[in-house]
Amino acid sequence: MIIKQLKSAFIHNSVFLIFLVTILCSFIPSTSFAQEDYEIQVYPSQTIGKGYTMVELHSNTSFRGQGIIDGVRPTQNAFRETLEITHGFTSNFELGFYQFINIQSGFGAQWVGTHIRPRISIPKEWNWPLGISLSTEVGYQRREYSADTWTTEIRPIFDKDFKSFYISFNPVLGKSFRGLNQNENFDFAPSCKVAVHLSPKVDLGAEYYGSMGPIGSKTPVKEQSHAIYAALDLDLHPDLEFNLGTGWGLTQPTDGFIMKLIFGYRFGSKAKKTKGQPES
Repeated sequence: MIIKQLKSAFIHNSVFLIFLVTILCSFIPSTSFAQEDYEIQVYPSQTIGKGYTMVELHSNTSFRGQGIIDGVRPTQNAFRETLEITHGFTSNFELGFYQFINIQSGFGAQWVGTHIRPRISIPKEWNWPLGISLSTEVGYQRREYSADTWTTEIRPIFDKDFKSFYISFNPVLGKSFRGLNQNENFDFAPSCKVAVHLSPKVDLGAEYYGSMGPIGSKTPVKEQSHAIYAALDLDLHPDLEFNLGTGWGLTQPTDGFIMKLIFGYRFGSKAKKTKGQPES
């Protein structure tokens, strides 16, 4: 049954071909940018929906950050802003575009880089028990802000919305293709979220973000990155996204104290959003 469904999607959904080609292209050497510093988010599985355009601002600042490491500018008191624009081309395929900005005393407002992110999700009509999607991201970032200038990530996304709580798991694989870590293997960087539904419009939860080093390298825990966030999500309108979080780094390579805000609005059809599930 699953094989038949995948074959049908391959034949009838032309953007599935585009998505596969993009993944293959992401393996062409052209390495790892800490994009999690600019977009601190555990993804839900749902794609944006056909005809929608989502505009989001990801804002965060490190009150206890890092100094200069490997020639990269410090994160201490840095204000990071990301503009994300995502458009849904079909009911289960979207394409996202990012611009990263860093604002810091002594450097001013600086453009950091740009990424592109295609994503495909399991069609809603398949009625799978979990929400599942897959995204890949490729992009450039300036050497002043990352030891690696060209990087990619592959992000499987699994989530489930229960009556009283919501869970999401993103086992991310990241790779550097140009820069300090270009000869390293893929980095394993899992993230996850558990949120309790306090009311139909308010969720309170915890988010975890990690980076465990190149696969097979046995990176010591003290050299890994681990952070935990307390997060508030408000569902005030079907087209509005609001996420506010406070995070604490658990290891030395991780910024010690960060506050983040995600604010977004979806333009297009007024169909109701269903958390954790692809939209039709």
